Parts: sequence; C-alpha cells; structure tokens
Amino acid sequence: MAKKDYHEIAEAIIANAGGESNIASASHCMTRLRLQVKDASLVDQDAAKSKKVPGVINLIVQNGEFQYVVGQDVPSVYEEVQKHEGINTAGAVVDEAALKEDAAATKGSKLNAVLSYIGGTFSPIIPIFIAGGLTGAVLSLLKTFAGLDATNGTVIVLDAIQQAMLYFLPIYIGFSSATRLKSNGYLGAFLGAVLLYSTINGAEGFSFLGIPIASIGYNGQIFPVVLGTLFMSVVYKFLQKHLPVNLRTIFVPLCTMLITVPVTLIALGPLGYWVGTGIANAVLAIYRFAPAVAVAIIGATTVWLVFFGMNNATYPVLFLLLAEVGSDPLICTGMAPANVAVGGACLAYALLSKDADERQVGTGAGITALCGITEPGVYGVLFPNRYPLIGAMVGGGIGGFIAGLFGLTQYVVAGPGFLSFAAYMNPDGTWGNFIGMMGVMVLAVAVGFAVTYVLGKRQLAKKQA
Repeated sequence: MAKKDYHEIAEAIIANAGGESNIASASHCMTRLRLQVKDASLVDQDAAKSKKVPGVINLIVQNGEFQYVVGQDVPSVYEEVQKHEGINTAGAVVDEAALKEDAAATKGSKLNAVLSYIGGTFSPIIPIFIAGGLTGAVLSLLKTFAGLDATNGTVIVLDAIQQAMLYFLPIYIGFSSATRLKSNGYLGAFLGAVLLYSTINGAEGFSFLGIPIASIGYNGQIFPVVLGTLFMSVVYKFLQKHLPVNLRTIFVPLCTMLITVPVTLIALGPLGYWVGTGIANAVLAIYRFAPAVAVAIIGATTVWLVFFGMNNATYPVLFLLLAEVGSDPLICTGMAPANVAVGGACLAYALLSKDADERQVGTGAGITALCGITEPGVYGVLFPNRYPLIGAMVGGGIGGFIAGLFGLTQYVVAGPGFLSFAAYMNPDGTWGNFIGMMGVMVLAVAVGFAVTYVLGKRQLAKKQA
C-alpha cells in the first residue's frame, strides 16, 4: 500500500472547500476533518462525496459544518492544515460571515442543531473517559495478577486517575458545552467546579437569599451543568453585547457567575438532576424488560447512527449508565459487535472485489473497523454498495442479541472493538464477561463476513447473467 501524502490530501481538501480564504476554522475528530466555511456555495460537495478529492472517503454536512471523512489518520492531515496561517485551527468560528452561515444552516433543522450541540459537547471529552476507564482496567489487572492492595502507592495513583474521570465530569462538560455554545469555556468549567465544591456538592439545609437549595450530589452528573451552561451562555452573550467595552473585562465574568450560579443551584441543577435520573431509569427499565432485544437494536442500527452522525447523541445515555450502574450494558456493549461486524463485512467486500482500489479500501476499512473505527467502512464500503450494509447489520444485531441475553457489559468508555479488550475485564477479577464479549465479537465478525460474502456472490452472479 502506497504511503499517503498528507500534504497533498490537505491541499486538495482546502481547494475543495473554496481555498484558504474561505475557511474560517478547522478542527478534527477521530476520522473527520471539520471545516467551518464563510461561503458554502464555494465548496464542491459533489466532488468530495464522489471520492474525487484525494484521500477523502465522503463529505458530511451538519449544521453548517463540512466534515471531510478521511479516516483514523486525520490528525496527520490536520497537521498540514495547521501550517496555513490564514486558517484558524483553534476550533472556534471567528468570522462573522461564518457565524451567519452557521445560524442560517441551523434554521429549519432544530434536531440537527441539537445533535450538533450534543456531539460537539461530548466528543471532546471522550479521551478523558478512555484514559480514565482503561486505567481502571489496568488497575484491575494489577490487583488480580500482581496482588496489589488498596494501600499500595501505585494503586492509589491509578485509582485517582480512574475516579477523577467521573467525579469531575461537570467541569469537563462545563468547559466543552460553553465552548460549543461560543461562550466562555473557562467560565463553564468554573460553574462545574462550583457545583462540586465541598460546601455545595451534596450539602443539606442551606438557602440563597432565603430561597431553599436542594441537596444534590453533582459529581458524575451531566444535565445540571448542561442546563447551567445553556443559561450562562445567554447571560454572557447579553452582557457582552450591552455593556460598554471598557467595562466588559471585569463585569461580564463577574455578573455572569453571580447570576448563573444561584439560578443553577435553585432551579436548573435540580431540574437537570431529575431529568438525568429519569432518563437513566427509563433506559434501565427498557434494558431490564428486554435486554437481548434492546442491545440487539443498538447492534443492528449503529451503522445508521454513524452514517447520520447521530452516534454522538448516545453519549449522555452512556455517561448516565456509567454513573448509575458502574458500567455500560447497552450502548457500548451493542456497538462492540456492530463495529467489528462492519470489519467482517468490509473484508468480505474486499475479497469479492475485482478492482485493486476497491480491495484496498475494503481491507483498510475492515481493519480499522475491527479496532473500533467504522467511518471509513460505513462511508466507503457499506452504504455505496448496500449488500455489505446488510451483512454488518445482521452481524451486529445477532452479536448484540447474544450480549444482551447473557448480560454482558463494557466497564469503561473506549472505542468498542477488539483493540479495547481491557474494557471488558471485570474489576472483580473474574473472566466470564471478557470471554463472553470476545466470543460475541468474533461471532459478529463471522456473521458479517458470511452474510456479506453470500449476498455479494449473488449480486455478482446477477450481473454476469
């Protein structure tokens, strides 16, 4: 396989997006280079979607943002984009024309705006959960095989990494949410820190100006700080707009927090807590009523969630499950067989393909999907050819059904796939869950491969007839 020229790919994408002068900002996620542009009409969408741009598998347009699907080596492409001084690579839209374009794209598509907000808020903090969660898996291995106990210094340090991941969640979300709302990310983090302060978090019997404040433990909570930062962004932008310029530096942050914190503690925090608790209870009720069916649905539909960019919308439920039950028996557990089934489908497609380029795309996408990254396979193989899509859905659905039937789970947040094997190890040292998940994923790969191969053979036979 020829080595990719990331400079060439970056230049081709910039040219496709209307040139450096048309790009307001650039950022990237695990597989996509994300661009905010000033004039959307200058972007050659047809060329990008038809794979005429070197290195680009597909182009997804969401909420005014142009997402070039490159694959898991997108950071290398992003590094080349950063070399262009005229492109803001801080991830924030600073051009007024781009802001208007973004606002116009949001109108008429409220659901799209909500999904974009959820994805933009939760995607950046996934690395924290991966690092903290897999540290917990390493800690379990050390306790099991090295015989270390809770008084050991190494255990204490690793346990701190693991526990801080979830305990300080409001701070991470506060920063990410406020940044996504084009407010002040540091004030968002400050709000999260206030909620966790020892005299606030879980405190009982106190009030503000005579108004009673509910006793709530905010550590690990999502919706209280989300609602708080939504309100904070409104206050912040209002003050930024109406206060005299020479007063903004001092009075905007001061007044923002003096208004936001009491409102959050009195009303928004309790509301967010009740909403989060209600959602968690509802999800758990569905799972407990029909676990095999619930996980099978996730397994069969994950490829569609990825295709429409809605997989990010599952993050709140995932974090709620982690906070409520200590693991995720639904979302990641269903996505694990779904992801590797994509790998099996892509490898079968590669085996059937007569074209060398198609075999290369299928093989590369299959390997990355087995590791938990499915966008190259979803956009480059499954949906353009359809029969691998069926194979992946069948493999993911069957794998999810068995995982739910046997009550398997994923203990920490990690990209569901074989590469994250440690995420399936039970902290109590038993091996049943790990062996079960490995078996489920192997089965999903086999089913995805077999169904795709059979359907592909039939399709080829029809073409030759």
